[in-house]
Amino acid sequence: MTATLQDLSQGMAGLVEQSDAKVVRVDARQRLSGSGVIWSAAGLIVTSNHVVERDDQIQIGLADGKTLDATLVGRDPGVDIAVLRVNASGLSAATWVDAGELKVGHLLLALGRPGNRIQATLGIASALGGQWRTPAGGEIDHYLQTDVVMYPGFSGGPLVAADGRFAGVNTSALVRGVSMAIPSATIQKVVETLVAHGHVPRGYLGIGIQPVRLADTLQSLVGQETGLMVMSVESESQANLVQGDVLVKLDGAPIRHVDELQVLLSGDRVGKTVEGQVIRGGQLQTLSVTIGRGK
Repeated sequence: MTATLQDLSQGMAGLVEQSDAKVVRVDARQRLSGSGVIWSAAGLIVTSNHVVERDDQIQIGLADGKTLDATLVGRDPGVDIAVLRVNASGLSAATWVDAGELKVGHLLLALGRPGNRIQATLGIASALGGQWRTPAGGEIDHYLQTDVVMYPGFSGGPLVAADGRFAGVNTSALVRGVSMAIPSATIQKVVETLVAHGHVPRGYLGIGIQPVRLADTLQSLVGQETGLMVMSVESESQANLVQGDVLVKLDGAPIRHVDELQVLLSGDRVGKTVEGQVIRGGQLQTLSVTIGRGK
């Protein structure tokens, strides 16, 4: 038993040493630094969006003690990912494991570099699932929850599988009180989009809205208590909505609160025409709603 524990202990320490050069310190907010992962040897860094509180004067601390100036490539608050770039080459880039290869109970290390030295904490994959939308409206390929303790400054650092590959980027900001990791498939999409465009496209209806309570007869008709009243319509809007409409459904999903509409205005719906239901003149109507591209 002692030998087994010693082997496990040595193995965990070896994983930390193996991963050390791929984990960076991110200085992009007033207080505690965050962590990041070297995505490419050419200088792309992936971190958590919420640890990048400014768009300039960002610095990256490497494992060898060097500090490099970084520029913000772009950010996707919906999945809590930001991409930075440093003027460097030959960096030690991470290798990734697909989240679909993990099983509940697999041992995982969470690494961080809030200071000059690497730090680590041990946990397991506590819950796994398929594609899901975050409360902020982002789409993530795999649900990956762990029981690792997210110490201050660990957000943006990697989740490391037992074979040394990185399973995701840790974040404590997407679901309150829950340690999550953004899987590599999602990060890949975000990095490619931000490098190409500098931002992640979001849907746009071009309307001003306000939650309203429906009359009792309308509540029974649509099966919900509230909807979103259209208070104004911008000239660029192609949504086919008019002032005074009460939006109650979009693309088959109920619209009761502003955040439910924001979730539906995801990048994959940009340019599409979907079915919407509104209360117009006291009557329930079905119409086509075209979702534009946000500015």
